[in-house]
Amino acid sequence: MISLAGRDVLHSWAKFVFTGIGLGLLIGVTLTMAGVYRGMVDDARALLNNSGAELWVVQKDTQGPYAESSSLRDDVYRSILGMPGVARAANVTYFTMQVRRDGNDVRAMVVGMVPGQPGEAGYLVAGRHLTRNHYEAVADVKTGFRLGDQIRIRRHDYRVVGLTQRMVSSGGDPMVFIPLADAQEAQFLKDNEAILNDRARTAANPALNRPAVPGLLEAVQAAQSSNHNVNAVLVQLQPGFHPEQVAEPIRRWKHLEAYTREQMEEILVAKLIATSAKQIGMFLVILAIVSAAIVAFIIYTMTLGKLREIAVLKLIGTRNRTIAGMILQQALGLGLIGFIVGKTAATVWAPFFPKYVLLETGDAVRGLIAVMVICALASTLAIRVALRVDPGAAIG
Repeated sequence: MISLAGRDVLHSWAKFVFTGIGLGLLIGVTLTMAGVYRGMVDDARALLNNSGAELWVVQKDTQGPYAESSSLRDDVYRSILGMPGVARAANVTYFTMQVRRDGNDVRAMVVGMVPGQPGEAGYLVAGRHLTRNHYEAVADVKTGFRLGDQIRIRRHDYRVVGLTQRMVSSGGDPMVFIPLADAQEAQFLKDNEAILNDRARTAANPALNRPAVPGLLEAVQAAQSSNHNVNAVLVQLQPGFHPEQVAEPIRRWKHLEAYTREQMEEILVAKLIATSAKQIGMFLVILAIVSAAIVAFIIYTMTLGKLREIAVLKLIGTRNRTIAGMILQQALGLGLIGFIVGKTAATVWAPFFPKYVLLETGDAVRGLIAVMVICALASTLAIRVALRVDPGAAIG
């Protein structure tokens, strides 16, 4: 049986091999799609790991700074520091924007943080951490920035003093870290023209510009042109305290929302990227159907091309099981060649994707099993045709 399948493949090896390569590229796309989803999940977990937090304190009735808009006063962290079990707490801001360098834009998540506190870049591959309160930045190498580059964020220029790696948002955008005060200004304050217009409107409001109350207008305008909001407070706990044990008093007494690591991961993975996961799943189903159709068509046409040979085999007494096994082996061989080509192709082109593609061994094993099952099922049509061949056709 093995020699029959092997000899038949050798007889038309070029067609068999090139078909396997074409199927392999399709399988490579399938493995890459699975890797894209795995990469999205890994990006979300990397975001949580890199923050260095065990609790995320955000605006009440919101799901945190990564999934929804959250705004807190920047003095809230002081009251959180006084809660039992809290070791460190620091303000942080997150916003995604186009960071400019030499006339080119780079999509990045800008992180405003306090140096030496939770939220800063975990490790550097070059340069140093932030040491000044203004106009310095640490960027992920994925941005393409280099040490000493001048980048522009909103109205101000920043000098890149450090480079980090694998610091990305849940969407795969690289991070740029700047001092918290600069990030607050960049995220929340309006441009100069808008500030001037607001001041003119305020001055034209009789309730805010009373002649009998000197200083009122200036106080209101000063409040409008300053900002003391942040997106979240990152909290690290003292040893021996469970995250939920510290989070519950914050929710009850501070009227804020506090999320543990497990809850924040649930938000990012199960909610934020849920739609993308479903879409990737649909693509995988479609690709599996297309792969099965290709294998079925190729094996079917190869079987039709040797119906007379199959009739001769039946005429000399070859059992149906042997003939079915020959066709099944060809289908499995085609799937094995396709999987090897696909796995190799996916490994080669994965690093060139703009987003992180994580190819796991478990997915490869499951993919191999799925390919073999699909090929086996796809061969049934050709087997049915072969088993219906009349032995008399060999001498007809």
